[in-house]
Order: sequence, then structure tokens, then C-alpha cells
Amino acid sequence: MTIKLVVSDCTLNVISAYAPQAGLDEGIKRRFWEGLDDVVRSIPPSERLFIGGDFNSHIGLSADGYTEVHGGFGFGERNEGGTSLLDFAKAFNLVIANSCFPKREEHLVTYQSSVAKTQIDYFILRG
Repeated sequence: MTIKLVVSDCTLNVISAYAPQAGLDEGIKRRFWEGLDDVVRSIPPSERLFIGGDFNSHIGLSADGYTEVHGGFGFGERNEGGTSLLDFAKAFNLVIANSCFPKREEHLVTYQSSVAKTQIDYFILRG
């Protein structure tokens, strides 16, 4: 879902995203990324962009190879979905805001079960 807000002389685009879970078919995942890609491409670079959602991805603690989009304050280990998210952010000159400042673990973790803790919800922006 996308909402466009015009505030004074600034246009803000807010996108809500929910990525397919890790175990689903690769075709479903590909269609999600292609759809999000199309939406982002349709927004002029002069407009601000905010994407928030459950990306079912782990970008990891370290910014290795992605210092322009990952602030170095993530959680856990990077997985394939996390690499896809970082590549997406890099392609559109976006920043994963969650990773840009230190937080306590209980504020980083967005999903927790008796078996695991993960960070899968991200706020991505273009100012």
C-alpha cells in the first residue's frame, strides 16, 4: 500500500510492505521484489520516500559491503533475504534507518520465540 502526502512544499510517499516468508517459493519472493521495485521507480527522486514493513530478512549486525545503506547497528547474522534487502536499498540510494543508531537488544528484536530472536521489521527511507 502506498500513500502520498503533500505537506507544504514537500511530497512524502509512505509504503507499507510485507515480504514473503523465508520458506516460500522463490518465484513469490521475486514477484514481491519486482513489485516493490516498480512502486519505488514510479516515485520521482525529488519526493521523499518512507518504506516500513516486515521484510522477513536479517540484515545482520555488521554493515560489511553496505556501509552506504546499513548504519552498523543491526542484529544477528545476515541471511539471503537480508542481502536482497540491502541490495534493494543500495540500488535506490535508500538507508535502513533502524541500523543507523544503537539500541538496546529489546528494542532491536522485532520477533521473538522460545527458539530464536530476530530483527525482520525495517524502516527504509530516502530523504
